[in-house]
Amino acid sequence: MEGLFKDSPHPDEKQREQLSKQLGLAPRQVKFWFQNRRTQIKAIQERHENSLLKTEMEKLQEENKSLREMIKKACCPNCGLAISNKDTVMTPEEQQLRIENARLKAEIGKLRRMTEVKNGTSQQSLSIMASADELVNPISMDCHNGFFGLEKSMMLETLEHALEELIKMATLQEPLWIRSFETGREILNYDEYIQEFSPKISSNGNVRNRIEASRESGIVFLDISSLLKAFMDAKKWKEMFPCMISKAATMYTIFNGENGNINGSAQLMFTELQMLTPMVPTREIYFVRYCKKLSNDRWAILDVSIDEIEDNIDVSLMKCRKRPSGCIIEEKPNGHCMVTWVEHMECQKGPIPSIYRSIISTGLAFGAHHWVATLQLQCERIVFFMATNVPTKDSNGVSNIAGRRSILKLAQRMTSSFCEAIGSSKCRSWTKASTKNHEEIFYTSRKNNNEPGEPHGLILCSVSSTWLPISSTTLYNFLREDSRRDDWDVMLFGGPTKTIASIAKGQDHGNMVTIHARSEENHSNPWVVQDSCKNSFEFMIVYSPVDVACMHAVMNGCDSNSIAILPCGFSIIPDNMGTRPLVITSKPEEKAIEEGSLLTIAFQMVASSSPSMEMSMGSLETINNLVSCTLCNIKEAMNYVDE
Repeated sequence: MEGLFKDSPHPDEKQREQLSKQLGLAPRQVKFWFQNRRTQIKAIQERHENSLLKTEMEKLQEENKSLREMIKKACCPNCGLAISNKDTVMTPEEQQLRIENARLKAEIGKLRRMTEVKNGTSQQSLSIMASADELVNPISMDCHNGFFGLEKSMMLETLEHALEELIKMATLQEPLWIRSFETGREILNYDEYIQEFSPKISSNGNVRNRIEASRESGIVFLDISSLLKAFMDAKKWKEMFPCMISKAATMYTIFNGENGNINGSAQLMFTELQMLTPMVPTREIYFVRYCKKLSNDRWAILDVSIDEIEDNIDVSLMKCRKRPSGCIIEEKPNGHCMVTWVEHMECQKGPIPSIYRSIISTGLAFGAHHWVATLQLQCERIVFFMATNVPTKDSNGVSNIAGRRSILKLAQRMTSSFCEAIGSSKCRSWTKASTKNHEEIFYTSRKNNNEPGEPHGLILCSVSSTWLPISSTTLYNFLREDSRRDDWDVMLFGGPTKTIASIAKGQDHGNMVTIHARSEENHSNPWVVQDSCKNSFEFMIVYSPVDVACMHAVMNGCDSNSIAILPCGFSIIPDNMGTRPLVITSKPEEKAIEEGSLLTIAFQMVASSSPSMEMSMGSLETINNLVSCTLCNIKEAMNYVDE
């Protein structure tokens, strides 16, 4: 096997079978031997690479330290600021030192790994401006050495200044915030903002920036301790906002909290924000998150981009940055929380698909309303999941608490997987399909070798986003109505259906997990688990076929994590046309603007059970036709004809 490994470290199935016969081993034993050998070789290579990187890192740090000492000679020892002297002119040598210092910072930023030996294993960290292709465990920084070259006291001073701005942004009324008569939303008075805060304005050359500022408040059905933990844990934070966050990572723990709690903790984080469509690019943001207790029942979560902390960050490389943003959380006597969210972003202007131009240009897509609505929905879901005294009407078809929770857990995983699959994250490579009807259909593929939770093999995903002159509520109710499913579903049924079970996961009847089956009993036909999600910003319907025997086990309380699912579904967002000012006209029929919806349809399928297989044109045509036919069925059922 060692000889074959040198020539072919990835033997195919035929080679493995031949080798197993020669050695008298099972094919799986041969397969696992090659996997282990590849892992060993990779580990040796990584140790060597880490050693080289560590040496280079130490060299750069020593050079950086000496340069800092030289520069400090021209600085005040108390405040660190340059000493003002009209007779003092920066020499060419000093200018060169500053240039070299910036270069060293950039070089350190390019290093993707830092060797940190802990329990015999090396941890990896993300560099400051890395592409964040790999999201890894946080690394705690030595507070005594500061961060970004800043002393601890200066860092805290900067964060406290940003926190003060957040608190004012969350509490001040007019003239800072003015409520729009036409839309009912609060609008930031930017002139007043500049006068009040004197912010650092980024300069990106000739690139024009778009300012997005919004504020929203709402009651959240979750205790303050659970909320704070979710915000300060990147994994939990991503799980709380699956439709908005495609990637999240804590890159460095800058400060640990006081006395072992999270009060006063700060960490450098990375996130990739998305919309549920491949048509809109994601937003990558590097920011510092700071958690601070304001009083016995009030806490603040501050987010601020790293360029607010460190002047040497090249802002022109940052397409999106956070001005002081975040939320103020106030605990209520009943255990719930009032959350006031402020979202203040500065983004480079870029091309936007026409159907999404309104919702993005108004700041709604990534604004405070979206964050609060999603948080309320997810917290309500958690409360219903933990509930033990559930009325019978809220849990039809499932007789025990364990079965109910197992189904809700499966539905949550299904929806999270759907959101991860259809966004425009950089880990996905989307291609526009050539269709006969010139439809906007995009497709991508991925290979699943051993990851649990979804089928093994080559997986195709096809997505189409379009605008329909139908209200979001009407479209959502049509798609989730069991009696109308046969009007649009071209893949799973083809006949009338019945509901096996329905479980409420929110106060609104539209938030429900249901299990469907064909009216004609046939155990060869899978059941369909459907998760319907509704909040004040968006709607989602996600479904997946599941084997009948597996669903019986889940309904009896068995763990659902091992069930392989490949969800399909819909995302529906109001197109924001209905919230625009009325048209100034004397004609009554032209005074109202037609309300519409932004509909995204997504299908996934296994193109081949072998991950090594290439995508075939037949499979691609099949999945694109599923999207196209479903969209046509929806339009026909809703009496809409393309112009």
